[in-house]
Parts: sequence; C-alpha cells; structure tokens
Amino acid sequence: MNKQGWLYVFASGFIGGIFLNSFHKMGFSFFLLSLVISLAIFIYGKFLLVDAQNKKQVFLASFFIFAFALGLLRYEIKDLPVRDLMLDKNLGEKVIVEGVVSDEPDKRENGVRLTLSFKNLIDRETIFPIKAKAIMTTDFYPEYHYGDLLKIEGKLQKPKNFQNDKGKSFDYVSYLAKDDIIYEVAFPKVELLSHGHGNFIKTKLYEFKNKFIGNFSQSIPEPHSSLLSGLLLGAKQSLGKDLLDDFRKAWVIHIVVLSGYNITIVAEAIMVAFSFLPKFGSMSFGVLGIILFAVMTGGSATVIRASAMALLVVLAKATRRQYDITRALIIVGLFMLIQNPKILVFDSSFQLSFLATLALIYVSPIVEKKLQFITPRFKLREFATATIATQIFVLPLLLYKMGELSLVGLPVNILILAFIPLTMLFGFLTGVISFISVAFSLPFAFASYALLSYELKVVEIFSSLPFASISIPYFPLWLMVGVYLVYGIIIRRMTAKNIKI
Repeated sequence: MNKQGWLYVFASGFIGGIFLNSFHKMGFSFFLLSLVISLAIFIYGKFLLVDAQNKKQVFLASFFIFAFALGLLRYEIKDLPVRDLMLDKNLGEKVIVEGVVSDEPDKRENGVRLTLSFKNLIDRETIFPIKAKAIMTTDFYPEYHYGDLLKIEGKLQKPKNFQNDKGKSFDYVSYLAKDDIIYEVAFPKVELLSHGHGNFIKTKLYEFKNKFIGNFSQSIPEPHSSLLSGLLLGAKQSLGKDLLDDFRKAWVIHIVVLSGYNITIVAEAIMVAFSFLPKFGSMSFGVLGIILFAVMTGGSATVIRASAMALLVVLAKATRRQYDITRALIIVGLFMLIQNPKILVFDSSFQLSFLATLALIYVSPIVEKKLQFITPRFKLREFATATIATQIFVLPLLLYKMGELSLVGLPVNILILAFIPLTMLFGFLTGVISFISVAFSLPFAFASYALLSYELKVVEIFSSLPFASISIPYFPLWLMVGVYLVYGIIIRRMTAKNIKI
C-alpha cells in the first residue's frame, strides 16, 4: 500500500474515534484499551504471522485502531473541564464580573450577542481572578466593541439546549463548548471600563471592516446592505428572522454568510485579472488573494476553514489532479480536527465546507456529463453543475440538521448564484470608491442594489410558495451516515477503476 493508502486508513480511524466520542463519552480507559488492542494486533502480525499478505492486513488493522485511539484521546483532551470553580459556586446567582469582549459583536434581531473572556469575579470588596468564556446579549446601544473591558452584573447560568421551529433538537451546549464557552450571563447590567484590551491587529481589521461596511451602507438601504455585508465580508448583520427563514426555506442561507463559495469567487476574480501571467502566476495571486481576504475579514475560525477549502478548490481547478487534491483535502481536514476535534460534529460550517469541496471535486464532473444540453455561455452550465453537485452531496446533512427539505432550493440556487460574483464586484467597488467620494460610488451602488433586489425577490417568491419546503422531523443519524457511506463507496469505486470523470 502506498503512502496515500496509509493516510486514508489513519484519517478513517482518527475521525472515527472523534465521531464516537462526540456522541458517547468513552473516557480515558477506553483509549487505553484501544491502544492495548492495537499493540496486541501489531505484535501478533509481527512475530506470529508468516504470510506477507496477511501481515499487511493485520498491520492495517493495528494502524487503524491506533489512529482510532488517538482520535479518542484528542477529543478527551479537548473535553477537559474549562470551567472555573469560583464561577461554578455562583451558578444561578447574581454575580459581578469583569471581562473583555473577545470576539466581534454579533448583531441580531433582538440585540447584540457578546463573547466575553472573564478576568475577575467581584464579591463584595474582594476580587478573585477567574478564567472562563461566556456569552451575553445586550441592547444595540450603547455599542461595545472587540477589546472593550466591561463590568457586568447579572445572573450567571449555563446555556441550555433547545428545539427549533421544526421541532429539531439543537445541542446548543456542545455548539458553544467547541469554542470553550460554557457560561451565560442573563439580564446583564453593563458598564464600560476601558478600551484596547484586544489584539492590535484584530482591532484594526475589525475597524477597517466596519468602515468599509459603513461606506456602502450610506448608499444602499436595508436589507440589501446587510445581505451585501454577508456576501462580501461575512459581517454579522441581522437580516431579520422572517427574511432568514425565507433563505433557509430556499436553501440559500449559505450566501448570507462568508463561505468557501464567496472566498473562491474572490480568488478566481484575482486569477482572471492576472490571467495574462503564466498559470502558476495567476494561481499564486489567487491563493494570495484568499489569504489577504481571510485576514481582512478578521481571520475567524469559520473564515479560516472556508479559506482552506477554497484554496483546495482553486488548486483542483488549476491542476485537474483529483488524487492529489483528495490527499490535500484529507490533510487539511485532519489539521483542523487536531486543532479542534469538536468541529467534526458540532460545527455546521466545517461540515458543509468539507462536503461541498468533495462535491466540486468528485460529483461535479459526473453531473456535467448529464448537462451538456445547457449552454456553457455565461458559465450557465458551470453554475448549474456546481449547484446540483453540492445540493446532492449536502442533502443528507441538511436533512439531519434542519429537518426540512426544500423543493425550490435547486432552481433558486441556479437563479441566484450566477449573479453573486457580479453583486460582490459592484458592492466591493461601492465600498472602495466611497473612501474617496460617496457620489462617485453611486453608479456602482445602484448596480449592486439592482442585483441584490433581484436576489431578494427570487428568494421571496419561491419561499412563499405553499410547496416551498416540507418538514422531515425524523431523519436519524444512522441514516445520514449510511447515505454518506454509500457516497464514499461510489466515489472509491470510480477512482479505483480510474474512471475519467
């Protein structure tokens, strides 16, 4: 077996260990048991077997279980308690704490959600140093920013799981815990103590982003400007619950947040701009564009994951070497899971980015063969191919996560996605030129507004149809896993036969 085969075995085992531990807490003892079994199998193959083929199979089994044990261990380490004993003693009580706003404020319909890194607990006249992360929701005004040191008085509690409007349970506790957030402050009274306690680079990046958004917000009204903010910069602006529900019904929620698709558009635009250079040069500028774009948007975990996936898409299109891309995709995924194993199960953005990239690499060429009747002009065939491929591949995950099947998702995506690059271009020019003159940016603002209006109208029309979506309250985990195993077998057989797709 070549090195790539061993990589597949290791990745399968490591991911399997993380996956199992995500749903059933196995404990450190199970890790030790798996390690012992792996060692026993290895010794058996090394000293008791003679046949070379059997040795190979035994070594593979040993290596798989070893990787499985490492996955268990990495999750156990990540899942070590990050709570503070002083805070635990005050759960359910009113507390006074000091903390720094450790992430960009998340503006929502009912207020602004702040992520806090606690520094001190104040009990009467005594100050106790603490270290923990929490969330709280405040009013829109006064505004607080990344790096602000706040004094908060409120009820300390733990977040709770809940059910969405479709009756699907959402493991909110685990979703927050993946980022080490385990506390929540309810009914907070906030006092600003000082500014400038965050990372200097992140502070400047957030300031630039907010200024850029403010530029095109002067000439583009709501909700169009909020949609543009999501398209360009992944800004956490509220579109309102009703409009977000419409986007979910139409299965285009991915366009209102910064995703691999948006970042890929930026990279490809740069590559086109430098297409007069040799292929290596244009690809290099595309990669550089992705990196700079990720930095400009603040370099959050979601952006980093999307950027990594987008880099692979650019590389796949430039080299047309799917086997190398597969290896790269696995390596990137492994590095992400080593850094934070909880994203495998509790981070939808990671899951969707990973699956969408697989779809573009393997499924798109298959679908394209069936869509030869669509004209390649204006990239219509390309958009239709990518849309159908990704929709097919992410469907089981969306059914499991959302419990809702969109019957209009495919046509809406085809009608909208073809115009997203142009929308981003005009929106970007509006923001850039506004630094010089708002008046000079108005033609681009009008063009961007027209495109945004079209996209919002398409979503509104299709989501309002009585058959736009149907509820599927029961789509179990085992069925989702089974479907993806079938997908994997099909892809594996095609690559093993060296079918040119």
